[in-house]
Amino acid sequence: MDRWTALDTEGELLTRRQMIAYGRRFARAGRGAWYSFAIEVVWQFLVQTTRFRVRGSHHIPKTGGVLVASNHLSFADPTTLTAFCLAAGRVPRYLAKASLWKLPVVGRVMRSGRHIPVYRGAATAAEAYRELVASVRAGECVAIFPEGTFSNDPDGWPMRGKTGVVRAALETGAPVIPVANWGTHHLLPSTAKFPRGWPRKTVELVAGQPVDLSDLRDRPLTREVLEEATARIMGEVTSLLESIRGEERPAAA
Repeated sequence: MDRWTALDTEGELLTRRQMIAYGRRFARAGRGAWYSFAIEVVWQFLVQTTRFRVRGSHHIPKTGGVLVASNHLSFADPTTLTAFCLAAGRVPRYLAKASLWKLPVVGRVMRSGRHIPVYRGAATAAEAYRELVASVRAGECVAIFPEGTFSNDPDGWPMRGKTGVVRAALETGAPVIPVANWGTHHLLPSTAKFPRGWPRKTVELVAGQPVDLSDLRDRPLTREVLEEATARIMGEVTSLLESIRGEERPAAA
């Protein structure tokens, strides 16, 4: 069991013992002390309250700048997506509300993890974008939620994505890896104040091949190009979610 890896049980529902072994594979270099502490604490909670089923983590490149794009259903999404990226050998950075940096403990975690604060206002939003681009060019893994907020679809299907972060992918040439994350809305519904960890919830994560944006990278970054790139990314995320759920998303009325 000590030599267990995520690939050995690709697509299987992990037992508690396998969840513990999965955590032993997490990337550790470059996490920072407080971010590392938060990861270990949260992972122990997830081991007790969830069972993971993972597929496709090999699509996340081991080195180099990369954007990992996921759907968004719950405040628990960053915790499960972080675990998925860590098991793939990458330490994810996030864009997050600047107000989190002002909180006593959370602020230390955000600084330790070298996450990117997003302030309100055009000037500060531009600064966050520059930090995002710099992180990707420095070879970091940046995890993003293109929808920008929880999906408001009554059945949990992804919404239309926002174009902001896609600009970074086209500007840097970094690959965009689509990920579908499902089950976190049962663990921590968007309307709940506390997690619902009993009975244990099944969380499924699947990554796909890099989204093909090659024909868009050398074109001027017009709104049309940004919207097309965003639609492709969200389309791949939706397809992955369909594979998890075993059903097709209903056609728009």
